[in-house]
Amino acid sequence: VATSKMDGEAMREKYKDFTFDFSYWSYDESDEHFASQEQVFTDLGMDVVGNAFEGYNACVFAYGQTGSGKTHTMMGSPTPAEAQGLIPRICQDMFNRMNEGKEKGTTYRTEVSYLEIYNERVKDLLKRNQTHSLKVREHPKQGPYVEGLSKHLVMDYADIQGIMNRGNSNRTTASTNMNDVSSRSHAIFTMTFVQASFVGDMPSETVSKIHLVDLAGSERADATGATGQRLKEGAHINKSLVTLGSVISALAEASQTQSQKKVFVPYRDSVLTWLLKDSLGGNAKTIMIATLSPADCNFGETLSTLRYANRAKNIVNKPTINEDPNVKLIRDLRAEINKLKSLLKSDEDLPSSDVLEELHKKEAKEKSLTEEWTEKWKETQKILMEQKDLALRKAGPGVVLDSLMPHLIGIDDDLLSTGITLYHLKEGETKIGSEEAADQHDITLKGQGVEAQHCSIMLEGGVATLVPNNGSVCWVNGQQIDKPTRLFQGCVILMGRTNMFRYNDPAEAEKLRREGSHSHMNLSRLSFLSRSASDLAWSDNTLNASATGEEGTILEEKRKQLEAEEARLQKESEELMSQKKELEKQKTVYEVMCKPTPSRERGSMES
Repeated sequence: VATSKMDGEAMREKYKDFTFDFSYWSYDESDEHFASQEQVFTDLGMDVVGNAFEGYNACVFAYGQTGSGKTHTMMGSPTPAEAQGLIPRICQDMFNRMNEGKEKGTTYRTEVSYLEIYNERVKDLLKRNQTHSLKVREHPKQGPYVEGLSKHLVMDYADIQGIMNRGNSNRTTASTNMNDVSSRSHAIFTMTFVQASFVGDMPSETVSKIHLVDLAGSERADATGATGQRLKEGAHINKSLVTLGSVISALAEASQTQSQKKVFVPYRDSVLTWLLKDSLGGNAKTIMIATLSPADCNFGETLSTLRYANRAKNIVNKPTINEDPNVKLIRDLRAEINKLKSLLKSDEDLPSSDVLEELHKKEAKEKSLTEEWTEKWKETQKILMEQKDLALRKAGPGVVLDSLMPHLIGIDDDLLSTGITLYHLKEGETKIGSEEAADQHDITLKGQGVEAQHCSIMLEGGVATLVPNNGSVCWVNGQQIDKPTRLFQGCVILMGRTNMFRYNDPAEAEKLRREGSHSHMNLSRLSFLSRSASDLAWSDNTLNASATGEEGTILEEKRKQLEAEEARLQKESEELMSQKKELEKQKTVYEVMCKPTPSRERGSMES
């Protein structure tokens, strides 16, 4: 970087030299020195993937002024494939290597989260309608974390793509003089990657955490033309970046100084540096990408960014392999066992009985730990497969079920019940009955009024029909049925006296959501949806009555209430249809009146 100053008549040039590991020119594709996204990934991204598979934590973040290409470097563009940035390329290569490892018997578990820091407030980019800021906490061993941040289990790169697209659409951007879609927040995409395998007969399990960070750009208000809200955002952005600079300077000083005096590092002065605490001077292998503008008018920002990166190069991290402590203990025990066996063979003067006793203890403990670890990992894989089949995902402290198949969810009024019952309906016939004939049906129910062959549900072409057997008690939305009845999304079903379910059809629910604003849907579905809600309220009294013998009276009262409600809804529906017909009639009359007659047309032409 050259700086020029006029001193009288003479020109004096001053040069500032900076040395870095890689330097890329990405401004003009026709230039012979142009560096593609693929080249950047080959030089930097492949190291991140390799470190993750070795069990190290990793972090990549881009720093530079607004409009200099940070988001282009980290995220790129979805299409064409050549324009994709580091984050999607790293994720894709991770799953490519996982597929290769699975063929060799290695198993994997991958979770992702995506957050943004906007005006020093943390927002989960994968949650809808989030109205409050998430809190940052610090675990004494695991370090800083975001309380309530959703974590999503991913099975392949397609899952990652969907999550990234959803998160990117929720990011805060705005137009400034420097960038039409300037990032107004810092974004952190995190992958937690667990791998386990047997190397020979030795178990191996490592956990890696990869932070991929897209920082908002450092700004000068006069250059960006920021005012009002944009100016406030820029102030928060610059505050966190100044804190990041202070942290980098303190860590660089601590790495270079030889004194025993401990240097204070202000991690907690901003949310960004607090969350990246492990990546800056801690247990991680970190890459910093400095993005620069080639324009001479941005010389000051360019020089500042280069100095920033130069200080960052002096930081010394302390990365370690994140190995499961039980696996490490197993390896240490095996080393001791081999040592004891060598002693038995080499030295005959040792008391062999004591050595043998110690050897047997070590072998028994090592065997027990190995079996325990193997069983734990098998159970984990079983849960993972169940989660994949049921489409379970974490959402803060909760678990969300995203099933694509029609299913029944149990509605249990038993105060001692602590589980959730879900039955998937198979294509064709699903038979339902009591324990008396458990081997003859698919769903076994207990309770009063359940027959051995109670009923069946036929699922054909996405349409579900409840077929009661002769004499069995079946209710749908508060009405007892004795013939095949079609089930709709949200129907409440009672089988016997105490087994109540809600029928869910995800495909139909999605269709209803799309058509939710249409009056046709509201009129045609209002009746059964209202009955479903009434039926849910009715279930509590009905089930309690079955234990006291008062079900007949309560059923009759509820039936009358439901009939009155149905009559009211039917009347409202008829009134709406009548109004619609009247409007159509008036429209027809109006069109006839406004339509010109042939005589009028001739008169108009003559005049």
